[in-house]
Amino acid sequence: MNNPITNWWRSQQFKFAVQRGDTGRAIELLKAIQKSGAKFSWLEKLFRDKLQLERSALDYKREVVNIRKQITEISQESKKLLSPNQNFINYISQSFKFLQHDEYNLQVTGIEQKIFDELEYKLFEYLQEEFSKVSQDKLMNNLATAWQDINNLKIGKDPDYRFNLTPHVYFIKYFLENVYCVYLAWFLIYQNGLLPAKLNILDIAAGPGTVAYSLSLFLMSMNDFVDITQMHISYFSLEKQDAFQYRGLQFWRKYIESRLTPVNAYFRFVTSDIFNWNAESTNIPKNFFDFIFISHCFFSDPVKRQEANNIYQQIFTESISHKGYVILIIQDKKLLKAYGVNKILNQEQQRNIVNKFINEMGLELIDFRYFRSTNPHQVLSSREFAKFADENLPKQQHIHFFNQQYFNQKYPSHYTLDDYVILARKLS
Repeated sequence: MNNPITNWWRSQQFKFAVQRGDTGRAIELLKAIQKSGAKFSWLEKLFRDKLQLERSALDYKREVVNIRKQITEISQESKKLLSPNQNFINYISQSFKFLQHDEYNLQVTGIEQKIFDELEYKLFEYLQEEFSKVSQDKLMNNLATAWQDINNLKIGKDPDYRFNLTPHVYFIKYFLENVYCVYLAWFLIYQNGLLPAKLNILDIAAGPGTVAYSLSLFLMSMNDFVDITQMHISYFSLEKQDAFQYRGLQFWRKYIESRLTPVNAYFRFVTSDIFNWNAESTNIPKNFFDFIFISHCFFSDPVKRQEANNIYQQIFTESISHKGYVILIIQDKKLLKAYGVNKILNQEQQRNIVNKFINEMGLELIDFRYFRSTNPHQVLSSREFAKFADENLPKQQHIHFFNQQYFNQKYPSHYTLDDYVILARKLS
């Protein structure tokens, strides 16, 4: 009932409550006035509006806190690191027959047979199909030209990699061994507890995408031990020769994407010469990549090597994320030759050379391994190595056919290693 005297009395009590700073009593009286149907005085309206503003501000603060919490949870989830599974680590160590000679030197004479055999056979099928499209004479000539170019690596020269069948020769001669090596680099990352569930990768001088293939195989191996259904890969290929990128993606679609459970991967291709980096740098995201790989793209010519190192350092500075890492893979002879060393004498010298190498690119060392098929402290003659390989190293049963037929190779094809795998990050 709207009683004027009662309403007046409530308004007076409300005014006194406000004056005393008794907010609780003032709110209680304001509700009673509103329920009675009486009109609010100017003070009561002002107090009501003040309460509404305070509630809106409180709701806003709560919403901001909630949004920040959600963003943090999403960010943490996207960068969630996979905890190393000891059973899986033991499985890989046994499959690859690891023999740790000292802190850095690891002899590897085994392989994850099922997965690599399948990769090799699918590659064999793919190349057979490709070669069937070309006449035998033309095929032989084009393969010989491309092989003569790539074979410059053996005499310390830098190839051009520009011939029509260069990607095919690379597939035959280097691809499987390089996937084998980079697979072990991913294992080193995983073993160090640095592999996130969602990762962004930049592969510099990517060729046909060796880094993506090796990660795909590594995840296949992991699948029986670790839940990888939430894994997501964003893979950026930076490569001068578009033929490498085209052939790499073509084979990926025939092999990886044809599997029942393909890897959840996004590909982006930037076809550019790294020596034109200043002109092309806008094509690469800034502060984005969890891992930047450079696999075997280190030059024999000192001037060109220094120029490349400067560009690499610029790419690291601009494009790697705050907690990102760099993985460098370099053949032992190329690394030692750059510093005038014929062979490693001890672990301290080994670490000093690796540190010097990465410091030239503005990096600091996290970990490294020298992966070798033979004992790193022994030197074998060609005949001794051939005997050792035949008795101990995994064979390339199918690709060997191409080496025999097109390159007159007399000895069996094996998976071999003689590489430094270096895990580093930007200098603090």
